[in-house]
Amino acid sequence: MAKGYWVVRVSVTNPEGYPDYIEAAKPAFEKFGATFLVRGGSFEKMEGTARDRNVVVQFKDYETAMACYRSPEYQAAAAIRHANAEADFIVIEGAE
Repeated sequence: MAKGYWVVRVSVTNPEGYPDYIEAAKPAFEKFGATFLVRGGSFEKMEGTARDRNVVVQFKDYETAMACYRSPEYQAAAAIRHANAEADFIVIEGAE
């Protein structure tokens, strides 16, 4: 079964409030078994546009990735993220 992923590119607009999102999202990540493969880090834009922060989160499968995003736990955290950052966010099924 193919894994599921969140691929998120983030520009933090309020650095003081953004940590509140990270803390609020923890229960959803724990509940759905999220594994962070990329969480910030150095990068070089090779083509197209970029944001300040890049995140890749792995889940056991696509359905679990979707369930985490749609969960009440994550949606409460997402409201905080929306107030403190702009993001491009996709949920995608892995190749294998």
